[in-house]
Amino acid sequence: MSSVLTVTQLNRYVSYKIRSDLKLKGIAVKGEISNFTVHYKSGHAYFTVKDAESAVKAVMFSNSVQKLKFEPENGMSVLVMGNLEVYERDGVYQIIASEITPLGTGLLYTQTELVKEKLRKSGIFDESLKKKIPAVPKNIAVVTSLTGAALQDILHIVKRRYPMCELQIFPTQVQGAEAAQSICTALKSADKSGADTLILARGGGSPEDLMPFNTEQVAVAVSECNTPVISAVGHETDTTLCDYAADLRAPTPSAAAELATPDKQDMLNAVILMRSKLDKSISDFIDRRSAKLERINIKLKAGSPEKKLSADAHRFNSLKDKLDMLMNRRLELLSLDIEKYVEQLNMLSPFNVLKRGYSLVEKDMVLSSNAEGLSAGDKIKIRFSDGEADAEVTDVRIFPKD
Repeated sequence: MSSVLTVTQLNRYVSYKIRSDLKLKGIAVKGEISNFTVHYKSGHAYFTVKDAESAVKAVMFSNSVQKLKFEPENGMSVLVMGNLEVYERDGVYQIIASEITPLGTGLLYTQTELVKEKLRKSGIFDESLKKKIPAVPKNIAVVTSLTGAALQDILHIVKRRYPMCELQIFPTQVQGAEAAQSICTALKSADKSGADTLILARGGGSPEDLMPFNTEQVAVAVSECNTPVISAVGHETDTTLCDYAADLRAPTPSAAAELATPDKQDMLNAVILMRSKLDKSISDFIDRRSAKLERINIKLKAGSPEKKLSADAHRFNSLKDKLDMLMNRRLELLSLDIEKYVEQLNMLSPFNVLKRGYSLVEKDMVLSSNAEGLSAGDKIKIRFSDGEADAEVTDVRIFPKD
């Protein structure tokens, strides 16, 4: 009877046997990845490699995970290289993977990633190199297959959105061994056509179908175009190297046509809005200038010679009225004084004396105040209060003085 072993002893013995078997070192196992996970703390990757009938567990330590040039995905066919060892605690054998190489689609992905990294380092993906897509193009060049649905989608959308735009079609192969060179030739022709915008398009397909758009030569040809390029290759979830090299990526050919053209209705609405804003701006400008002109006119009128003459005339009339008033008042006062003086003069007038019965005697037009100046035979004039009379002196008698 064999000796009795503990579980630990058994697992340790099996582990030793497997480690010492040179055939199990540096093995390469082909299969499909399943349950691929990376531990968030350790960075180790844990997964299963399986085929149609069996499966084997595998682990890849973090230092090897960091060297992977692609991202493993469940269902991806791969070649796993490493050593077979036993995890003694659970009694499970597993592959300690040192390398993982994709097969089939995975290989295409890896190759694409290598080209992508090369192009990234060369700088053709730099955002600073991206050219602006014209907002209102006059001419659009389309590089695509004449038989694909992508062309019909672009033609339909451009006709609906912006029918006044001219389209130039540059046919090319979009898949197959000669497609890459055909695309490069069509791109060069389209770039020399004088177009405002260039659309590179094809419909969806498998990764193998899209490979021409993941080649270095096509990506470089896109980046070398002087015309702004919109890349619209595959479906929305597909991304090719052309998308990175182009000035703008569109998720679909239909989206590329929309990005390349304005909508005529939007343009019309924009024109209507701008016209409305322009009318309002002009109206506001006229109102502001009219108000300013009115203010200037008021100032001009306030300081104009006419205004000054009018003010001076008003002041003159006012002063004239005042002067007239003062003169009239003065004349009234003077009239009163004159009347007073006249009254006084009248009181002193010799003619008033005549009214009391006296008379005046004139000889030779000289008033005679006494009898001594008269002689018999003198012709005299006697004046009364109501008239006068001529007389002749017949006799003169002088009264004795007291």
